[in-house]
Amino acid sequence: MIKTDAKLIKHAVDKYYPDAVNLSDDLAAHPELSNKEFRSSRKIVELLRKGGYEVEYPYLGYETAFCGILDNGDGPSIALLVEYDALPDIGHGCGHNLHGSISVLAALAMTELRDQFKGKVYVIGTPGEEEDGAKVGMAEKGVFDNMSLAVMMHSWSGGYCIPNMDVLSLRCYVVEFFGKTAHAVAAPWKGRSALAAARKFLDLIDARRECFTPDVHVNAVILDGGKAPNIIPDYAKIRLEFRTSSMARLEEVDDMIIKCMNGAALALDCKVTKKLGSLDFADMVRIEPLEREIKLILESLGKKVGPVLPATGSSDMGNVSYRCPSIQPLISITDKEYALHTKDLADATLLPEAHEALASGANALVQLSLKVFNDDIFRKEIYDEFIRKRDLKLNK
Repeated sequence: MIKTDAKLIKHAVDKYYPDAVNLSDDLAAHPELSNKEFRSSRKIVELLRKGGYEVEYPYLGYETAFCGILDNGDGPSIALLVEYDALPDIGHGCGHNLHGSISVLAALAMTELRDQFKGKVYVIGTPGEEEDGAKVGMAEKGVFDNMSLAVMMHSWSGGYCIPNMDVLSLRCYVVEFFGKTAHAVAAPWKGRSALAAARKFLDLIDARRECFTPDVHVNAVILDGGKAPNIIPDYAKIRLEFRTSSMARLEEVDDMIIKCMNGAALALDCKVTKKLGSLDFADMVRIEPLEREIKLILESLGKKVGPVLPATGSSDMGNVSYRCPSIQPLISITDKEYALHTKDLADATLLPEAHEALASGANALVQLSLKVFNDDIFRKEIYDEFIRKRDLKLNK
């Protein structure tokens, strides 16, 4: 097993560090919304090609996605994932400019370490994370199926890092009820209220809440409930999301949602249809050996590391985690605590301490990647754990 000297890794990271800082700051100055990241993706692709990567761009039908490959002979394959979309009004309030640049810096550093591993490094640009999440479609198309590791960092704050970001599975439905109009006073008995059916649908879900397990969350809004109060509405539209701790649990809740939907329509003599509002987001298949290793690596770089926090949201990284061993550590970019999706966090990505975190994060990704490339026992350990945990989640 090749054991890479820490000085070699630092030297490789340091060589491309100024380019990565310039990239992060440039993305911050020119934020682009989901699936419109044309300038951002071009900048990243230019850096990767200059560093020696063969890059397919656009990629897999996504105009702003890319896939770079560093082919270093026969061996395992790993994927470094890059995010670069921003949020409306507040720019990079989720820190994609910085943690996307961490993956780019790690990828460039790997070009300086070719004599330290055998295998292929993929750098995959994944647009639209703040909306539909390109990783979802990429995972469905098998992009990650033969990877020994898929990894990225995610920006965080508060002075300590987290070994992994746990997430919940998510499904979204657009539900439409169809009734019959009538005058609300002159002849209401001739009508069939689609709004009443929609409201009863939500009431039935609320009636089920006292029996929810703690991981189940259901949220909805009425998008259309009629046009005038003196008309029985013949149409109502709801957008509903529900989250659970596993894909298997998602199907169980899906069955409950459909029963409530059909029951409401039946009771109010209406018709109902549903369609997916977005692709499903999967929960995170957590691999404890990966979490232990990244914790040790971050601590060796002088970082404080806290425990993995309970899942409170969803991410398209979960879909990747059902396809191969995956991890998404949270790296603190400032000691001050800022919530994600805020202007404060966007501004914090420009701080000197954030730039230092950029270098540390890339160093950690390189160390983890080399461990997977060169340690056959570790690679088998994380794969076996991946299969065990994924199958458990699929059947739970």
